[in-house]
Amino acid sequence: MARPSLDMRTTVAGVEVSTAHWIGGRRVPSNRTFEDFSPIDGRHLANVSAGGAQEADAAVKAARQAFPAWAALGPVGRLPILKRFAERILARKEELAAVETADNGSLLSSQREGRVQRAAHNIAFFAEWAMRRHEPIESPTVINHVRYDPSGVAVLITPWNGPLMLTTWKIGPALAAGNTVVVKPPEWAPLSCSLMADIAHEAGLPAGVLNVVQGIGEEAGAALVEHPDIDRISFTGSTDTARLIGQAAARGITPVSFELGGKSPFVVFADADLDAAAKTIAGQYNNAGQVCLAGTRILAEQSVADDLLGRVGIQVEAAKVGDPRDPDTKIGPLIHPVAFGRVTRFVERALAEGAKPIWGAKKHPFGDLYFEPTLLTSVRQDMEVVQKEVFGPVLTWQTFSDEDELVAMANGTKYGLAAMVFTRSEERAWRISDRLTAGSLWVNCFFVRDLRAPFGGARNSGIGREGGDWSMDFYCDVKNVSILKGSLT
Repeated sequence: MARPSLDMRTTVAGVEVSTAHWIGGRRVPSNRTFEDFSPIDGRHLANVSAGGAQEADAAVKAARQAFPAWAALGPVGRLPILKRFAERILARKEELAAVETADNGSLLSSQREGRVQRAAHNIAFFAEWAMRRHEPIESPTVINHVRYDPSGVAVLITPWNGPLMLTTWKIGPALAAGNTVVVKPPEWAPLSCSLMADIAHEAGLPAGVLNVVQGIGEEAGAALVEHPDIDRISFTGSTDTARLIGQAAARGITPVSFELGGKSPFVVFADADLDAAAKTIAGQYNNAGQVCLAGTRILAEQSVADDLLGRVGIQVEAAKVGDPRDPDTKIGPLIHPVAFGRVTRFVERALAEGAKPIWGAKKHPFGDLYFEPTLLTSVRQDMEVVQKEVFGPVLTWQTFSDEDELVAMANGTKYGLAAMVFTRSEERAWRISDRLTAGSLWVNCFFVRDLRAPFGGARNSGIGREGGDWSMDFYCDVKNVSILKGSLT
């Protein structure tokens, strides 16, 4: 195959986007490419450079070369550059929103009204957070000064269900802490991360501080996590992929941060605001159910289950399935034919095991990758659809009679990412929160995030926490300097 031109570009939703890698402050094409299609209508978007060992090595070397100068700037020196980066993300909100919607099928309204703003906030927040200094720790004979030294080169592997927002969630603290980074964007939706690299360059981020290597996970991703000269790996994605990354990280004793899958319980007690609970349950179909945090297992107290179900049905009936660029659409497509096939087979196996559809359970007529919002009842705790992450618009419906039964059901999977509890009782809210295994637990709300708070999962849902000091701890080598009192003049 002839070598691609140095400046491979495509036009998506009227926005010009490079399809080459971003390494050492310049665009670098590969001889090989992979195809990128829009899940909205199957339209071909681009042939994207497919990286491997060569590109991974070049990116890590560029990051390593840029690290000393970037680290030496300190939080004060990095602050204005990162704030310009955040400002320019906001300035190009419409472009970023349009590109990501075309690339991964998420709602354009959601991109415009929340996700792009959150991406900018991720950068600006951690740039400011890095300016904080902890007070010295004084003991009888010494004064302890805690230092947060940047760790070096961080490899960041991000998912397709929110590429820009979730990439900046990692880039923000990594860069603010003084590290340089190599991003491996998702092969099913790589284009917003490529556009982000151009924006970072325009904001004045020095060459090599941020690098983007595109490609298939088994090639580009594997080459990056196995590289001998990296210092951190942060990954958001499936538990199975995390196991492979963990094996590579163990060989180099490289610290990892994993945000993985979920099978979160959504608990509704008899005393809950049932309308609020029903509206929030219907919201679990957002992004076609492709949300790791989604409360996919509905657990309703028996005495109000029928009432609640009717209210949920009204909400779901009103949720339009269709083109995510249409402002009236609430549920768009699944990301890829592979994902559509996975969801379809999950539902087929569940029905074969005895599950009954209350609604949905089939392809939606709007298009090839559109699946009807689905609710399955008559499910048992040991069924695959209850135990494993579907990552599509598929919820299960179970009931409980008392708190002990509820807790056993809610905790009865290998996951522990999140949980939602709807109740008016403060005593019960705290009691149940203490008993549920989850990294994030929302009471009478969902998906409310404060970047100062920890985020992550238990069990097979992850390793470590992100947010505030938890992020800075991961991306830094934390050093304690103990000085004997009175020994320095």
